[in-house]
Amino acid sequence: MKRSKKLLLSFLLTASLAIPVIPANAEDTSANDGEKFRVYVEAVNSSAKTTMKKQHKVRWELTTNGYSTEMNQKQFEALQKNKNFTVSKVKKVTVDTAVRASQSEVQAAEYPTQQTPWGIKAIYNNPNQTTTSGGQGINIAVLDTGVNINHYDLVNRSEQCKDFTRSNTPLVNGSCNDANGHGTHVAGSALADGGSDRQGIYGVAPSADLWAYKVLGDNGSGYSDDIAGAIRHAADQAVSTGTKTVINMSLGSAGNDSLISSAVSYAYQRGVLVVAAAGNSGPNQGTIGYPGALTSAIAVAALENRQENGTYRVADFSSRGYAATAGDYVIQQGDVEISSPGAAIYSTWNNGGYNTISGTSMASPHVAGLAAKVWAENPGWTNAQLRTNLQNRARAVDIRGGYGAATGDDYASGFGFARVN
Repeated sequence: MKRSKKLLLSFLLTASLAIPVIPANAEDTSANDGEKFRVYVEAVNSSAKTTMKKQHKVRWELTTNGYSTEMNQKQFEALQKNKNFTVSKVKKVTVDTAVRASQSEVQAAEYPTQQTPWGIKAIYNNPNQTTTSGGQGINIAVLDTGVNINHYDLVNRSEQCKDFTRSNTPLVNGSCNDANGHGTHVAGSALADGGSDRQGIYGVAPSADLWAYKVLGDNGSGYSDDIAGAIRHAADQAVSTGTKTVINMSLGSAGNDSLISSAVSYAYQRGVLVVAAAGNSGPNQGTIGYPGALTSAIAVAALENRQENGTYRVADFSSRGYAATAGDYVIQQGDVEISSPGAAIYSTWNNGGYNTISGTSMASPHVAGLAAKVWAENPGWTNAQLRTNLQNRARAVDIRGGYGAATGDDYASGFGFARVN
């Protein structure tokens, strides 16, 4: 393997994840009736839907009588007056990006400076961990900005590569380009396998299969119908192939989007485990982003590589649940479920090298990788049984460091830190 010399680049990391959802093309309320934007149409019956589909072509069919499409402002306003349809603008969702204004060192294609970053050693509970193992036969669907599937430490793991963001063709097979870097970083933490020469970086479950689904644009923003379509597609693929699948979504918004929430429920009912970033709007209460806040998804908080009160510390940026619903070890909407390493995480990058960034985005794939590893060892389990096992692992490693963290189930760290050992 040929690696180039080290290249240092400075990146200004953005400040927050959980910004409010933004109506698609907010400027579409202007007088420009000719400019089209994304909408979701729900018809009263199949006949009305068939009629509408003749006028506006389908992008994603997400319910029996509903689908997303495009139309201009004049058409949108006319449809709002039609009693046979309910119509709304499709919302946008953002990537759960890095959290603090700081500089990060990016290494171009070369051997990594560390093969098992601190998060991997922490989740394996072994400071001397040099490689990882497990996850064989389990799919990890990374719904993100895409993935550089040709990265030396990911190329052997790639099984599916699909783009859900194209304008004219909703689903493109064999394309999942990541010009952002976020998705490639997430994938590495979950399942990087060290490359063919085993000199690269390792993720939690290096034998798992990667389903790289590009649902966000290169700017880290995407439409909720594309994300919902990808979630449902992953669930259908899991059923059709008869394989176990974990979906990782290191993305979110402050508001609950019905298209995504129904898709998450659809996937969970079909045996898929859904893992999502809690969000980067902490340390205040009630800041868990969606889809992580949904009860059908595991919301993951971010831990720092430092000790407080004898445990790892929940990062200040990590979103929190509600103190009122903590302490009962029962997941309600808006609760943190599990904590995992998410601050200063070193992983694969889209230039073929490596990068260090922070966020609950980085914590979520650690849990997705752990889920794949545990599921591979217990292939007869349902997704619900797997989730219970992850919760029990978390309960065994209580987190008492950071704002809101306390003994037992708390609103900052949830059940605790789920680990391999």
